[in-house]
Amino acid sequence: MPFALRLEKRLEESQLTAFLVPVGSLLLALAFGAVLLQAVGADPWRTYTAMLEGAFGTPAQWIEGDFYALTETLVKATPLMLCGLAVSIAFRMLFWNIGAEGQLVMGGFAAGAVALWLPDMAPWLPRWVFLPLMALAGIAAGAAWGILPGLLKAYVRVNEIITTLMLNYIAILWLQHLYYGPWKDPKGFGFPGTAQFATFTWLPRLFGRVHLGLVFAILAAIFIWLVLSRTRWGYEIRLIGENPVAARYAGIDIARNIILVMFLSGGLAGLAGMAEVAGISHRLQHGLAVGYGFTAIIVAWLARLNPWGVVVVAFLLAALLVGGDQIQITMGLPAAMALVLQGAILFCMLGGNILTRYRLRIVRRLPAEVVQVAQEG
Repeated sequence: MPFALRLEKRLEESQLTAFLVPVGSLLLALAFGAVLLQAVGADPWRTYTAMLEGAFGTPAQWIEGDFYALTETLVKATPLMLCGLAVSIAFRMLFWNIGAEGQLVMGGFAAGAVALWLPDMAPWLPRWVFLPLMALAGIAAGAAWGILPGLLKAYVRVNEIITTLMLNYIAILWLQHLYYGPWKDPKGFGFPGTAQFATFTWLPRLFGRVHLGLVFAILAAIFIWLVLSRTRWGYEIRLIGENPVAARYAGIDIARNIILVMFLSGGLAGLAGMAEVAGISHRLQHGLAVGYGFTAIIVAWLARLNPWGVVVVAFLLAALLVGGDQIQITMGLPAAMALVLQGAILFCMLGGNILTRYRLRIVRRLPAEVVQVAQEG
């Protein structure tokens, strides 16, 4: 062919390209989803409308004061926000934390242990103390589960992708052992799960099923934004992620930063686990580990590791998942269709992200004889 395509790195990213490429990528993903829906015999317009109504409700419902659909989206968005923030700050430093799922589970386990056993062990404690203790226990357990691969990476050079991924399954199996075995509720009629927590260990509800965990997520986003943009530590994190060699020559302690960042990353995921058990299930049972930690990786990348972007993307992906449940109920389509759309959006967004950093150029190929003469000369 006389012409070839070449990617050239942009000297700077234009704001117009940064806006148009994600919008175009989203439209391309929706078009791809429409083709799939058409292939299975579903009307794409009807399906997308049903998903929007399932995730946000309808104007008629809003007029009547019915915001159930929107509150369910916010409930699902809360752990995605916290876990998305957790992995995004680790990714900023090029530490590939794939273990937010396990860190969330360990946070839920520790918070559940406080709620189940501490009231009987320390009956003299005032009731208002238990929620802060549960939050601290969840953060500490998630942080400990994050620091372990951090230590292995910092001092033994063990690949963090492997360690964080494997620790997910240890945490999940540990939790299953507890609610199927020693912590199983003897009055639960054989169903796996612990006894219900005392009501004073439940997170307060804001409206509908939306609980205080949403406030935790917003405050965490503010904190991460301040750390990254306004502190020296945030500068060190960004420098290590952009150029670890330069960071080392600048005297930055990379091992120390890995441990601190994984403490924060695991702690945020652990707080998500605490919020789930104290705000939604009010017990330890099947349903805590449903993939929030893995979906958070998608959230972080689509948000381009921006804390405010994480909040927005987590809300939109939660709407996609809640809408997927709706089309299963109302249209008989598999809820997995929402996961297919989620995957399509991810691929299109990541592909589009290349165009924000690189320029696609068409170059003319020289004939082989000319190239050979140039090389010989």
